[in-house]
Amino acid sequence: MGEIVVSGAVLQCPFGATPSTLQVSSQQLTIAGGMPVATIQDAQPMVNISPFGMCSSLANPQVASATAAALGVLTPQPCMPVTAGTWIPTKPTVLVNGKPCLTSDCKVMCTNGMGAISVTYPGQTMVRTP
Repeated sequence: MGEIVVSGAVLQCPFGATPSTLQVSSQQLTIAGGMPVATIQDAQPMVNISPFGMCSSLANPQVASATAAALGVLTPQPCMPVTAGTWIPTKPTVLVNGKPCLTSDCKVMCTNGMGAISVTYPGQTMVRTP
């Protein structure tokens, strides 16, 4: 199982030029490493997942259009995430307030560039229990 993901985690899209950060909005009660723990419901674009700089995927309609206008020269466009549902959990039995916990090995699909957004840094590295 991957590490528990918290608010401030670093995300990456394979077609985005820069990393993004995760903001937790699904719950605020369970804390790890001083930050709210994410659930698989934290997948909303612009609420939970910020843009990834510039997108280079021809599956993104804006990139395809700009590239066609440039006579086939790849022309990256803003990488705005358009997620398809929630994060895909790998251990749905780990719950946070009744919701599956987001772990660092989960993925969420972006339909704008057809890439799988992943967690590159979970935002915390150790949770100590009494």
